[in-house]
Amino acid sequence: MSAPRIRAAVVGTGAIVTDSHLPALRAHADLVELVAAVDIDPDRVKVFREAAGEDVSGYSDFDDMLATERPDLVLIGTPPAFHRVQTVAALRAGAWVLCEKPPCLSLAEYDEIVAAEGAESGPYAAIVFQHRFGSGAVHARELLASGELGEPRVVHCQTTWYRNAAYYSVPWRGTWASEGGGPAMGHGIHQIDLMLDLLGGWSEIRAMAARLVHDVETEDVSVATVRFPNGALGTVVNSVHSPDEVSRIRIDCADATVELTHLYGHANRDWHYTPAPHVRADTDRVARWRTPDHDVPSSHVAQIGELLDAMRAGRRPRSSGPDGRTSLEFIAALYKSAFTGRPVLAGEIGPGDPYYTDLNGGHPQWAPRAKEAR
Repeated sequence: MSAPRIRAAVVGTGAIVTDSHLPALRAHADLVELVAAVDIDPDRVKVFREAAGEDVSGYSDFDDMLATERPDLVLIGTPPAFHRVQTVAALRAGAWVLCEKPPCLSLAEYDEIVAAEGAESGPYAAIVFQHRFGSGAVHARELLASGELGEPRVVHCQTTWYRNAAYYSVPWRGTWASEGGGPAMGHGIHQIDLMLDLLGGWSEIRAMAARLVHDVETEDVSVATVRFPNGALGTVVNSVHSPDEVSRIRIDCADATVELTHLYGHANRDWHYTPAPHVRADTDRVARWRTPDHDVPSSHVAQIGELLDAMRAGRRPRSSGPDGRTSLEFIAALYKSAFTGRPVLAGEIGPGDPYYTDLNGGHPQWAPRAKEAR
């Protein structure tokens, strides 16, 4: 007999859940069924339930849903300030979690989430880092890990987007307490996570950040130089001032350049490999660099499929635990370096460090503003 379907609930019924989580759950309907939706706005719950087209129960209270439905999986698409408390509550209720980025607002909050996970076989909490899961990304990671492209030497990671004042009129955007950071945290985290997943981590960062245009607490642009464990050097740029929007990762290795250029998601066609002058382009080796014939775009569909497999096997999913923490630690280090003017090493930020509990570190030029001053 086949195993019963995993019972899932969504928290938040805005665009990200309606446009991404719902289609992904439908794509895996043989393995998972949506049983509940939670939103503080009853009208939005009603609209979502109509869109879901299934027997989905509606709730305005998250704890009530957990106690009544006892879901196996909770997908969280609420604003970032709610992520930690909702993730911990779901884990303690016995549910696995897939939470939109950022997973929480600090490394201290992330460690609290990990402490609430099951000791063995779950439940675990994973972060939505869907760019890792497309076939092009999987192929590139395998080539880099095997040494097929030669040793990485120079890296570029770019998230240069455009957001106007209307974007920041949403109350929870642009503040440390509700969004946790600016474009590094809210936008660039996806490319940063993919870069670190491809290269296996980082060792040192030196950064700058600024508010060039928007009247917000957080930065609206940041740049960083990064040293990787093998000695390779890289640049990371995050901006909301770029009319020609692009997301890009480029890794120059000893024998080839691999480059990904896209905006909000990639397919195999967006990955390009360029042999070094000393590598003949007509060899079987270069032919192996071509992206697979089977094209799996980066998406919630791909990540949720892998998460469901992990749930059934009782194993920790990717982008959870230490694997998920790497990108958040990188961003905490970026902010610490930018605000203090000092280089920051991997592993440096821990309990007792002001940047462990608050990504602004309480820096006088970057700390949250008093309400009357805003």
